[in-house]
Parts: sequence; structure tokens; C-alpha cells
Amino acid sequence: MSDIDVKPETIAKPKTKQPPLHKVILLNDDYTPREFVVVVLRAVFHTTDEQAYGIMLTAHQRGACVVAVFTREIAETKASEATDLGRRAGHPLTFTTEPEE
Repeated sequence: MSDIDVKPETIAKPKTKQPPLHKVILLNDDYTPREFVVVVLRAVFHTTDEQAYGIMLTAHQRGACVVAVFTREIAETKASEATDLGRRAGHPLTFTTEPEE
């Protein structure tokens, strides 16, 4: 046998960078019925009644509220879907996205 210690080489695994996240934000308006906002939040974002009501109230009181955080593509799709539901019902309901800091 050899007196040399042979250690296995360490294999470096490249770290996968997580995609940047984006916030979906509900903007307040004074025309869309509160009940409709809750229905949209439940349908698109799968919130509970309590969560949807809390999000709607926060947006109403503060002017805007973060609904959820997703990757950019998912955030934009959900914001579009929710805004489109409002438009089809004749409401100015608006959701937007922005990068999470």
C-alpha cells in the first residue's frame, strides 16, 4: 500500500440563481364594489374570505396593497387576469406589478 493519502476531489456545483420576485399590487378606486374585489381576489389569487377582505380594506384605506409575490411572469399574468375581470364587469379595478426590493 501507498503512504500517500488520496482524497477525492471536490466537485463544485454551480448555484442556481433564484429568479427575481415581483409584487402584485391592488390599487384602490372609489367605484369598484368591495364585494367584487373580494370575489376577484378569491378567484385569481385563491385567498380565503378573510384574507381577501383584509387586502381589499388595506387598499381602500392606504390607496394600494400588496396582494402576493411571484416570479415576474406569474405576477404579470395574475395582475392582467384580475384587471381584465374588473374591466369585463365594467369596473376600473386595477392590479399592477413591481419588482420586490
